Amino acid sequence: MSTENRGSDRTEPAGEHAGDAGYDAAPQDERLFRGLRGPTPRSTTLGVALVVMLGLLAVMVLLPAPYAVRAPGPTENTLGTQDGKDLITISGAKTYPASGELRLTTVSVSGGPGYPAQAPAVVRGWLDAKDSVYPVEELFPPDESADQVAARNEADMVSSQESATVAALTEAGYDVPVTLTVQGTVPDSGADGVLEKGDVIVALDGEKIVTYQDLIDRLDATTPGDDVVVGVRRDGAAKDVTVTTGGSDGRTVLGVLLGTDFDMPVDVDIQIGDIGGPSAGTMFALGIVDKLTPADEAGGKVIAGTGTMGVDGVVGPIGGIRQKLYGAQRDGAAWFLAPESNCDEVVGHVPPGLHVAAVGTLDEAVDAMTAIGSGKGSGLTSCEDVAAAG
Repeated sequence: MSTENRGSDRTEPAGEHAGDAGYDAAPQDERLFRGLRGPTPRSTTLGVALVVMLGLLAVMVLLPAPYAVRAPGPTENTLGTQDGKDLITISGAKTYPASGELRLTTVSVSGGPGYPAQAPAVVRGWLDAKDSVYPVEELFPPDESADQVAARNEADMVSSQESATVAALTEAGYDVPVTLTVQGTVPDSGADGVLEKGDVIVALDGEKIVTYQDLIDRLDATTPGDDVVVGVRRDGAAKDVTVTTGGSDGRTVLGVLLGTDFDMPVDVDIQIGDIGGPSAGTMFALGIVDKLTPADEAGGKVIAGTGTMGVDGVVGPIGGIRQKLYGAQRDGAAWFLAPESNCDEVVGHVPPGLHVAAVGTLDEAVDAMTAIGSGKGSGLTSCEDVAAAG
């Protein structure tokens, strides 16, 4: 409703008309300023307090906070394209059409070396269930520069792609020859003082080691504490040495740090753009497997996931799992493949409408992808199942 000024509605102050009985009319200037007073002590105090408060608020907004904020980042379909090119391109082998989406998930980080978080972002992170706030030192090594962070993330991505390719080709039935060179030994292990840096491992208990999987299979056939004869090439000469094996997470290990040089039987090229870190390995491997095998494992479904991938096919833990769950839900995924080792962070934090399957190996991830693609995902192992099993 509009409001108009009408002359008949105006109320004039008493005493402005000559002849008003009993009123001592004041001069016009005095009447105009009568009642106006200077600032009181109370109003001055309130004004100063307001200025101080606004100043503090400005400082909070402008000064960096000693925190880093994780938020859901973008997702990418490993079966799709990026900038008009296939994200995964395979040459030297027959490939097959793949439907559906296999989405790798990421985390957006605000704060860290070279790009400190501002206070408003930190406050939002505390209030938003999708975000997590950490002291900077929990996410970044002390004194690490922005360039060093970028270089580390890039190196992790390159290593992740190689490991995923080896694991996927092995899963698809290819042999991937490898040269295994000792880079060092674990102190006080059975290999310490026995194997030397530069040794090339060529055999285990008389069986040739051609692929990384050969080494894994031979070690899995022994019990931690058993002695094994390791055939090596040392300074160009063949030599056999005896090593007492150890154990780690229930598996037999040699106690050596190995450098790997793979001879890929198939050329796999992955173009991912400005994304770093190792956590996309599992989804890279699934995308390669789906393209190399006749079955359409994803079956038209939108499946997201995360997890590092070892050359031995083991799915490893990652950071930011909660943010990745929300990013997957946002981008239309109905299913999410999570590393078993992250299940304690998943339980109780799954967004509505998203189903989570726990996987520990690439073989399990392929089985889960196939079950989901065929509409049989309801029987998959959940993180609640993993937590209940202890």
